[in-house]
Amino acid sequence: MILYGIPTCDTCKKALKSLEAAGHDVAFRDVRKDPLSEAEVDRIVQEFGDRVINKTSTTYRGFSDFLKASDADAQIKAQPTVMKRPIIEAGGVWTLGWDDTTKAKWI
Repeated sequence: MILYGIPTCDTCKKALKSLEAAGHDVAFRDVRKDPLSEAEVDRIVQEFGDRVINKTSTTYRGFSDFLKASDADAQIKAQPTVMKRPIIEAGGVWTLGWDDTTKAKWI
């Protein structure tokens, strides 16, 4: 299981702690220190589409109009912290965020 996020994100911390408590072997992927490859970005965007972009974040609000109008993959490549977190992948199954539906799936 891979959890994509950033270590300062409270939601990522909660998800990681809960997943490990549930017995999952979780590899944490800090998207700042270990940037996503083009193939990984493409796969994530293919899975979630524009939903993957956190349009309420300060990162997104700081984007130029050109970047805001760009596709999700260009936005993530420019600034990976703009994606909603956490993204969790295990065995080809992907989830976005840490809501009740996601918790029920993994815990």
